[in-house]
Amino acid sequence: MEPLAEASGGRCCSSAEESALEVSWVQGFSNKNFGFINNQTACYPCGNYILFLDIETKKTTVLQCQTGQVGAFAANGNAQVLAFSDRKLNPIIYIYAFPELSKLTELKGNAQLDYTLLAFSFTGPYLASYSSIPEFILSVWNWQENTLLCSESQPGVAVTSLSFNPTNWQQLCSVNESSVIVWCIERNNDEHHLKLNPVELPDVEGSVSPHKDLFFPVSHSEDSYYGPDLPVSAIAGLVGDEAQTFMPRNYIKCSVHPTAHCWTATSEIYVGCKEGNVLAIDAGTCSVSVLQQKPLPEYMYKILDIVPCVCREDRKRKIFPCGNPKDLQKPGLSSMAFCNKGLYAAGSEGILLFYHIKGRQFEMNVCADISQPISSLIFSPDYTVLLLVTDQGTVYTYKPAHGGEAVKLLETCSSCFLAADFLTPGNKYCVSVTISGEVQVWFLEDGTCLSKLNLDIEAAAMVCCPSSNSVAVGTKKGQIYFLDVTQAEAPRVVHRMFLSTFSVLSLHCDQSGQFLIARATEGHIFILDARPSKLFQVLGYIVLADEVLDLSVVSDFKNDLVEVMVLLNVAEVQKARLEIFFLSSALTTDNDKYVTEQGMLVASAIKREQYDLDYPLSSAVRLKDNIVYGYCTCAPFICKYHLSKENMLEEPSVYLSEKRTPSNQFGSGFLCLSPNSRWLASAAKDGVLFIYHTSTMDILAQKYCHSYQGGGIRSMVFSLDGNFILVNGESDGALVCLKWKKMKKIEAEEAAFHWKSLLAILNKSTLNENVVLKSMAEFTPESLPEEKFKEPSLQSTSVEENGNISSLYSANTRDMTWIGQKIKKVIIEETQRFGNQKKELEMGIKKLRKTIQKMMHENEQVPDIEKLQQQEFNLDMEEQKRLQAEADQEVARVRKEMEMETLANHYLQDVIKQECWDAMCVKGRVVKCFHMACEVKNYPLKKRSEEELKSLEKVLQLKKIETADLKVQKKDPEMESETALSNEEGEKADKVMADDGTSYCLTGSLSSQYGGDTSVLYHQWDLHTREQKINQIVLLKDIIYKVKNAFNKEFDIVAQQKKQEIARVKERNIRIREILAQLDLQLEVWEPAFTDDEIPEQALTVQDSEIKAEKYLSQQEREKAEMLANLEMERRRADTDNERLRALNDMMGGVLEVKKEDILKIDIPPPSFISKPERIWNDEEKEIFREYEEKVKELEEEKEKYRMVLKNKLKKLEASIQETTQNFDKAVCKLSERKVKLEMVIYQEELKIVNLIYALLLDEELDTRAAGLNNFLMKKEKEKVKTAKTVRTTESKIEDYADVYEIALAEDTDLQCDFTREFADVPEDLLDELIQLYKHRPRTPKRELLLDTANPYRDCSVSVEDYTEALTLLRKAMNELDSPEHMPDGLDQSVWERFCLARRNKIESEELVKWKMRTLSEMQAFLQSRMDDNDNITLEIEGIFQELTWLHKEKMKLHLNLTIQFLLKQGQVEIESTEIPDYRDAVLINKSVIEELNCAIMAQGEKKVASMVECKDFSKGIFQLEWEHKKMRMQIEDLNQKARDILTLNISKDRQLFLTELNYNSRIAHRISVMEQSLGIMDELHKKNVKRRQKRVKELEKRISLKNQANYELSLELKEMLASVSERRHISEAADTKYASEIAKQRYQEILKQKHLRGLVKEQEEQFEILQAEVQRLRSRTFPIL
Repeated sequence: MEPLAEASGGRCCSSAEESALEVSWVQGFSNKNFGFINNQTACYPCGNYILFLDIETKKTTVLQCQTGQVGAFAANGNAQVLAFSDRKLNPIIYIYAFPELSKLTELKGNAQLDYTLLAFSFTGPYLASYSSIPEFILSVWNWQENTLLCSESQPGVAVTSLSFNPTNWQQLCSVNESSVIVWCIERNNDEHHLKLNPVELPDVEGSVSPHKDLFFPVSHSEDSYYGPDLPVSAIAGLVGDEAQTFMPRNYIKCSVHPTAHCWTATSEIYVGCKEGNVLAIDAGTCSVSVLQQKPLPEYMYKILDIVPCVCREDRKRKIFPCGNPKDLQKPGLSSMAFCNKGLYAAGSEGILLFYHIKGRQFEMNVCADISQPISSLIFSPDYTVLLLVTDQGTVYTYKPAHGGEAVKLLETCSSCFLAADFLTPGNKYCVSVTISGEVQVWFLEDGTCLSKLNLDIEAAAMVCCPSSNSVAVGTKKGQIYFLDVTQAEAPRVVHRMFLSTFSVLSLHCDQSGQFLIARATEGHIFILDARPSKLFQVLGYIVLADEVLDLSVVSDFKNDLVEVMVLLNVAEVQKARLEIFFLSSALTTDNDKYVTEQGMLVASAIKREQYDLDYPLSSAVRLKDNIVYGYCTCAPFICKYHLSKENMLEEPSVYLSEKRTPSNQFGSGFLCLSPNSRWLASAAKDGVLFIYHTSTMDILAQKYCHSYQGGGIRSMVFSLDGNFILVNGESDGALVCLKWKKMKKIEAEEAAFHWKSLLAILNKSTLNENVVLKSMAEFTPESLPEEKFKEPSLQSTSVEENGNISSLYSANTRDMTWIGQKIKKVIIEETQRFGNQKKELEMGIKKLRKTIQKMMHENEQVPDIEKLQQQEFNLDMEEQKRLQAEADQEVARVRKEMEMETLANHYLQDVIKQECWDAMCVKGRVVKCFHMACEVKNYPLKKRSEEELKSLEKVLQLKKIETADLKVQKKDPEMESETALSNEEGEKADKVMADDGTSYCLTGSLSSQYGGDTSVLYHQWDLHTREQKINQIVLLKDIIYKVKNAFNKEFDIVAQQKKQEIARVKERNIRIREILAQLDLQLEVWEPAFTDDEIPEQALTVQDSEIKAEKYLSQQEREKAEMLANLEMERRRADTDNERLRALNDMMGGVLEVKKEDILKIDIPPPSFISKPERIWNDEEKEIFREYEEKVKELEEEKEKYRMVLKNKLKKLEASIQETTQNFDKAVCKLSERKVKLEMVIYQEELKIVNLIYALLLDEELDTRAAGLNNFLMKKEKEKVKTAKTVRTTESKIEDYADVYEIALAEDTDLQCDFTREFADVPEDLLDELIQLYKHRPRTPKRELLLDTANPYRDCSVSVEDYTEALTLLRKAMNELDSPEHMPDGLDQSVWERFCLARRNKIESEELVKWKMRTLSEMQAFLQSRMDDNDNITLEIEGIFQELTWLHKEKMKLHLNLTIQFLLKQGQVEIESTEIPDYRDAVLINKSVIEELNCAIMAQGEKKVASMVECKDFSKGIFQLEWEHKKMRMQIEDLNQKARDILTLNISKDRQLFLTELNYNSRIAHRISVMEQSLGIMDELHKKNVKRRQKRVKELEKRISLKNQANYELSLELKEMLASVSERRHISEAADTKYASEIAKQRYQEILKQKHLRGLVKEQEEQFEILQAEVQRLRSRTFPIL
């Protein structure tokens, strides 16, 4: 690692402090940005540094950016310069030269936040930059002259790559994720302009479709009904800039996504895409073509099918070596590089591909496979080496000329550094680890990476053990890996300890290397034996109540103790708390005495102490004499505490800080103590490292090694000898090794003495432990020992580790944590110890279970009143209560969810009911027929709002006013006199119109027949304006509302009729049921009823019969229901005990009188002897039986008669019901037919509304299109004005420059002529030879760049872009011609020198003429380009005007060509032929218009006849007027001649005065005297002014001398004040911010006051000057002669 060079600018530290530390080396790889600075050196940024790597020797040089993190970066290998930007506010671009590493210039642009890209031109001093948000500006600089040539903004476009055309620096290419843009730099002498040329990319399939201009369509298709075809932007309602760029979703095509690009020697651009396509873009025309892969021969496919797997070494540089050719047919490309042989490309597959391109086809070969995603490809300037940069931080070199494998050049980390530490003895090796788990071993002297080991796990902490060459790495999963680094070139993992599931936050070792302390989350601190001989045994752990912020370890070698100080974050108060405990060596020898069975350290073993501090701290370190330094979080202070009782407050016990040292840092920070406890390092988010002396807190050194943009400093560590410091950043990916540049001799001796004394203690143990460490086997996951426990019945045990129950182990102990193993061991031991008791308890539980099951079985057999509840058999009451509580909670949760769901449904119901039911003034209902499947719905109507009613009233009032105005116009007497004849025709037309009105043909609807008033509507021929159409829509909606309302009234009548019919049917059904009951017939009675559609109110009410689920009754409701049931039962019992009612029922059936209707129920009781045999009856009994038969016969006859009567009544009732319901069905059918016609009427009116709305919409679209065109026209006019101005300015410049060119050309011609005259004294033979030499010219001057044949731009890279550079090369070439060896023989040396000088002048003049001609041609080309742009803009403006004219015509056509709706009867329109006539040119007008036109023609004819008679009479006087005219003309000529004579007479002003003035001499004398007086006054005034001016000059000279002296004194004071201000700024930051803010406010008020007074003085001075000017004006007006 070579010495560091620092870039100036930005944040600077004091010189003494900054020079104390220097950068030894830097490692890291931040943004994968590489570049070649020359053929052997590559460079890349890393954090605040730029590293230069020699690819041959692999030595590194460092350049530091003092302003912070390096942003954009670019290198130019031809000029050996590099450019980079910082990332501060208003960033600056720095240009440095290599290898001097000297700053050439600084470029300050308009970027506010950051630069994203930088690019050098291949030739010339040009640099392109691209800024990020918010500007997104592309700028082109001349970095040698520090000038900005041109810039252009692209708002919102984030460019991913940028490059110059190597053959023409005036072309650039910028690529982002969705577009490719070619920029052209146009020159106009000293002016430069950027011109944007976007490239139309093909779609994913590779097809390039022509661009479709949606803002200016190619043609306009017109439709007689739908109107003109307008652009989609006008239809979308867009007016501004969005209208020009708007594109509908269906027009947007999915184009390819460019990822990389490179230029060819023919100014073509090859673009690689994410989809695998390779595009070829012509930079001149911006045309795109997709390169196609050349098809393979058939035998290649057969070979590849037969041999799918071939060794990689044999497949190199073969076509499609990866088995199937489809695997690499379209690989995604992320980087490209071009050479003279072809194109190299690579992507995420990690394969370097070579494309051999011929025409528009290519063959693809595989060159190398590195199995890592490749992010960029960079050729060296001589095109012999190709760099392959990967995403994982590895860099390979590939030599295309030699082929073969890619060689690894640089292997850095793939993620940010996490921590770094020194290996014992601390002066040779150091170790680092990244977040991804990569461990690197570095050589401390020059930063060489000796080895690398990937743990494949996310790391969280790392520490090196002082007692051995072992490294401990903690992970976020709670594991600690132990590495053997005894051989720095081959580190290996020898052990792994799985402590717990808590993430390891930090690892610490004491200075003796005896203990390893691991800080984990949730207050866990683990103590391990750090020695390999103890196999890194875990000694125990403690758990702290609060969050652990920091941990510090101090070794007491005298007492053989290790003091551990823990900084805790107390959440309740804004203060810090320290926990101190002590570790003795007895923990390692007799560990079981000091830990519990679970592995936790007992309190007596560690002697914990607790201290509360007065400030909240983020970090703390402890010295051996009870002194603690803490980094304060609330203010930038470093607090010093002495843990003694003198510094403790009484209540509460809080320790006060002895001293507060300002840290001059911002952001959260931490402290680190050197091994000898003499130096205290402070690091924070600002990236500055401060080193203090612990005794005096003086700043020994400070270094700006990282930046706040990269997150500041993550960690730092001192070496054991104190000579080196390792610092790594938070997210900048840089690891910096610092060393002391200069140090006091005492400090160096103390550090060396402590190091040697510490090594004397560690040497013996280090040798022994390293031997053990080397003998340990390498760790593998399978090498973990499995502990087998003898408890087979223990299946899955869960224990508490931090209060939560979690599974600690599986069947395999290698996945078990150390805490889990401890707890499992305790459980197994307890199980083995109490095994007999456990068996007895199990037997008792089994017996008890059987007894309870038996009792439960018996409980099921007893009656319900004697049954016990299920929960009463639960013996575990606590478990029962817990389950009951959980069930109650679940019930409460479910109930709450149901209540919320019910509430949401109620809300939804209310919203729907409010919008669809309550808001309706007429509810939607249906009337259905009784016997037919026919139904009629009414029209649900909402109540019209007040706005609608007001709008309707306003329109009706306006219509009345317009109607009245028309009547007044008709009654105008002048119109009556002029249209006397037209009135008769008008009456006839009115009659015709009345007849037509009866047919409703012209009205367009039949709404007047169904309740609508069409008299208030506008005539369809009169709807020309927008307001009329809107008013017509309002009136049509009112008509529709009235028509629907009229139908609803008829509907209500029919619905009421149905209600009455149902009531009648129900009355008749009652009688029918009585008859059926009397007839004892089981027939179903037809019972009509209303459905929910007919009475929709029923749907809003839930009946009990609709609820299928059992009704839930509360306790009170159940008690009330039981009480009502008991009362009903008692009432029934009382009724059964009534003897009167029982006797009546037994005797007469419960009635006192038999009605006629009950005759069918009467039965004659048979005689009592009927049961006897008939042969034993006597005569009386026979007589009685005969009478009984007669009565039965009579009763049967009466029953039959009555039954027939009932049947007849039943038929009449049924017939009546059938007749009335059928009549009602007919009424419903008529209502349905009327509704069909009504629907037709409504559709007619709605069709009118739709046509009107469409006309309004089309009118609005036309207005939008016109507004968009006007906006576009304004832009184009501004562009035209700007372009025209540029054209005029360029023309004038060209004229001026053409004169300069002609002068230079003339001077060059004069030099040619002067040559022969100057050398006339030379002999003729020598003169001829001199003339030949004079005409001889050196070879064209070219720079010797990139002469290697692999360079594709070797023929184009030697052009010179600067006149001074060309002149320098020309003079070098002339030196060879001017040498004496070319001097002719016999020529004098002085003559030869004169000749060389003359020839040099001639050649320089020719070169000047050539460059001026070139500049003139560029200016003319620029002028022609601007003129072409001006012509194009003119054509565009003409097209816009044509479009506006067409829009105006279409709008007029829309207003005049109305859509008229006619009602035509079927068969009314008849044509003879089948061809329909073309009515596109026809005009539809009213008949009255024709009649009025005829009347007007007749009236105009009569007027014409009368005017002809009048003309005839008037022509008679013309002849008389002609004679008079001739006479007057002659008089005019005479008068003109007299006027000319008068004008020719010459009379001066003095002569006129002499002629008019009486006392001429006295007037002249008076004038002379006045002038003499004025002259005297002016002389006196002039003398006074001269004296006053002289006096004023003297005063000003005195004031100037005083001011100069004061300025000199102020400059001296300013230097002192600047120094004091910088000191006071640091003091003010450390002081109370409130007092500083008050002082600042007072100063701010004073500044404002002074500013206000200065403004008043300036205004008064301006007023005074105005008054002086006014006085001067009045004086000159008063004394005009003065």
